[in-house]
Amino acid sequence: MTNKQTVLIIEDEKNIGNFIETIVISNHYKALRASNGMSGLSLCTSHRPDLILLDLGLPDIDGMEVLQRIRGFSNVPVIVISARTQEREKVDALDQGADDYITKPFGSEELLARMRTALRHSERAASAAPQEQKYSRDGLEIDFDKRVVTLQGEYVHLTQIEYKLVSLLARNAGKVLTYDYILKEIWGPYADTDNQILRVNMANIRRKLEKNPAEPYYIFTEIGVGYRMIE
Repeated sequence: MTNKQTVLIIEDEKNIGNFIETIVISNHYKALRASNGMSGLSLCTSHRPDLILLDLGLPDIDGMEVLQRIRGFSNVPVIVISARTQEREKVDALDQGADDYITKPFGSEELLARMRTALRHSERAASAAPQEQKYSRDGLEIDFDKRVVTLQGEYVHLTQIEYKLVSLLARNAGKVLTYDYILKEIWGPYADTDNQILRVNMANIRRKLEKNPAEPYYIFTEIGVGYRMIE
């Protein structure tokens, strides 16, 4: 079992949102829904999706502003889905950082093809950086490519946030990551979060990974500073 890639759908028209969500879920992605720009930004920072499908005509703030805010803290691929068909609109969206632009109406196969392309480009960009594909230490193994965590050969079920926390620490094994750095990387700068949510998630992770959570072996707490994964 692997962690599914997460797709955030920011769309205020209920029928279109339902149509897109059905396509996403039936093709083995995890779907998140937002019906306005602010809730979309909140979900983006709290769940850190792998792909965003963004409508421009939102009821609270324009989709272009949402795109600009997202690009202020994330390189997540964004596909704009809009009824705006003017060439200038498309060019502006792409210049602001959109990865692709689809005009309504559209077919399911076209949407899926564009999604696969955007995700593939994102994965290639990530793999271009000098990163290890796996973390392995004393029975704990993390396959970054497959998004799978195993302990002594047994699959460990982690939530999306828990996996991203473990993955972030493992990719920086041996380094102390501060609370603020982790919060920004996992939840984003616009998230209304504090150290408490981080501590709760870390406690859950330790219950799943550590033989004795009170005396952790894999993930250490640097009191008052942050966390460090065993190198």
